[in-house]
Amino acid sequence: MKYELLVNSIEKTHSHFQQQASKAVNVALTLRNWLIGFYIVEFEQNGEDKSVYGEHLIDSLSLNLKHIKGIDRRSLFRFRQFYLLYGYLGKSISENILRNGFIPLPELIEKVGSVTPLLEEAAKVGSPTPLSENTNRIPADTIIYQLSYTHIEQLLNIEAELKRTFYEIESIKGCWSVKELKRQINSLYFERSGMSLKPELLRDITNQKAETLLPADIIKSVYAFEFLGLKTKDAVEESDLETALLDYLQDFMLEMGHGFCLEARQKKMLIGDEYFYVDLVFYHRVLKCHVLVDLKVEAFDHNNIGQLNTYVNYYKATVMLKEDNPPIGILLVTDKNKALVEFATAGIDNQLFVSKYLLELPGKEQLEAFIQKEIEKWKG
Repeated sequence: MKYELLVNSIEKTHSHFQQQASKAVNVALTLRNWLIGFYIVEFEQNGEDKSVYGEHLIDSLSLNLKHIKGIDRRSLFRFRQFYLLYGYLGKSISENILRNGFIPLPELIEKVGSVTPLLEEAAKVGSPTPLSENTNRIPADTIIYQLSYTHIEQLLNIEAELKRTFYEIESIKGCWSVKELKRQINSLYFERSGMSLKPELLRDITNQKAETLLPADIIKSVYAFEFLGLKTKDAVEESDLETALLDYLQDFMLEMGHGFCLEARQKKMLIGDEYFYVDLVFYHRVLKCHVLVDLKVEAFDHNNIGQLNTYVNYYKATVMLKEDNPPIGILLVTDKNKALVEFATAGIDNQLFVSKYLLELPGKEQLEAFIQKEIEKWKG
């Protein structure tokens, strides 16, 4: 056997089994979430003590299930919606769970694979009448095996079924990443395709520029982390540039003194119906304010500073106490051999305050030099 063949064989073997692992995690996550949604709707319809919980069922469940990472009030609502919009997956899901050795409670076995219950609410959230024929639907196994639950989360926001099916098809055919799916929805790709004289040409152009999905992307999704009981940091390789920079930056900020206290890393925030994460959150004892640090291992994009401003405003509206000063954000961007630092002071009207902040915080040049030095060390 030639050496090149050995290398190629190892790479091919790794790629194959990484894809298998990614697919297994994705399918298990999709099955679990659909089943939870089914259980909730089944209880709402036929639960013996449903009147005791009524509209507060989700609130009660979120309290009783808070020990399970990734299951909270929002996710329970989303699982319920997933079942209502994708009830037709039932037969395929029933076969999958039985094949994998999971047996639901006896009184639920038959119902899992049945036709979606006739619910008025299903129509309200965008589903056609559950018992109606819909020849445009993507086959159930295709949804389960070729779309990650993270993709499905994005699709749940689309009420019109035709539009949702369009994005299902395009995501699968284009092998889009979740970020790409979100970008195309926001860019009104469905509407633009409908207005185009040559939609096939638009598809070709779109997919040439599209960010495609890699097996590791599924494993590294927030939903997969929570499902597997991992912390975000646990699932990231130690050699990863972003993780290494955050490790060094965290120590650097704390060693600078001047009152920095680390409050959180990868701080999870729910804004609207979407989760966001701030890389580092400090509280500054001298300034009496939160300092949010966001690191992007990519070229500067105006969306980055806009996102950081959103985080700053979120903290100002929901976290800041009466005795606190307004929060401030620091954006660190790396572009190959360059580093860029921007400060976000959204909602701070008093410019004297801003000046005081900038005196107490590390200087822009100081941070840029630090980041550049760490990048060179990491590369070397």
